[in-house]
Amino acid sequence: MAVLARAKADEIAALLAGAGALPAYDRIRGPESGLVMVRGRSGGSGAPFNLGEMTVSRCTVRTQTGQIGHAYVAGRDHCQAELAALVDALLQHETYTATLHSCVIEPLAAAQRSQHAAIQSKAEATKVQFFAMRNMRA
Repeated sequence: MAVLARAKADEIAALLAGAGALPAYDRIRGPESGLVMVRGRSGGSGAPFNLGEMTVSRCTVRTQTGQIGHAYVAGRDHCQAELAALVDALLQHETYTATLHSCVIEPLAAAQRSQHAAIQSKAEATKVQFFAMRNMRA
């Protein structure tokens, strides 16, 4: 679900279109937007405190084969929440599990890994070697 929560709605829709015929579904709840309280910890291990509120969208769908899928995504993209809920429901049906993993989940995960690696390498290029600065002063 984390892969779907980080993906854009148009990316999910494009990959779902290539997954073949999918069953119809009904919305049970939403999609709708709301706020959740984000909590933090000082230093990562201190006492928890309320950091602030964050907008999320949620949706629940039921496929005509009976599976129920839920999704919560950051932001106000109702289409993303609905598509993520649909994929969640379809992943529970053995007919679609392998197809969706190979056609939707794995390509999205690979794209997110490469994007993360690009950001990480860009940050790595600006890393300061403090021991080198200490040696320069000596």
